[in-house]
Amino acid sequence: MARKIWMAAGLALACVIASGQALAQSPNRFSGIAAYYDKDYKDKLASGERYNPAKFTAAHRTLPFGTRLRITDPKTKRSVTVTVNDRGPFTEGRVIDLSMAAAKKLGILGRGLAPVTVVVLPPPPITTAAKPPAR
Repeated sequence: MARKIWMAAGLALACVIASGQALAQSPNRFSGIAAYYDKDYKDKLASGERYNPAKFTAAHRTLPFGTRLRITDPKTKRSVTVTVNDRGPFTEGRVIDLSMAAAKKLGILGRGLAPVTVVVLPPPPITTAAKPPAR
């Protein structure tokens, strides 16, 4: 009887741990390795834009263009907000490619690759034209 109780408790604990890991790797929050574009990269991006190393942009395999992301380096606690405008990375094990500006602000230029946490941000609120002044 005691063995069954311990097995049930172990199974329940395993389920709790597994659900916590699932929350950490949800579609809106995930972790992995980040890289950045080469300083000499000058091609067009999958979105049709020209790559601009001074903009805070990123490449992701599946997120829609225009999606805003908060990228955090857990080692340094630095964060940067970027906009997805390209596809990639296509190297196994990597989750995001960053522009030079984003990599610089994040502090990963000297490291080349860095573990990061990525959070999908909600879209900015839609603003409408101001109401005409009252007469």
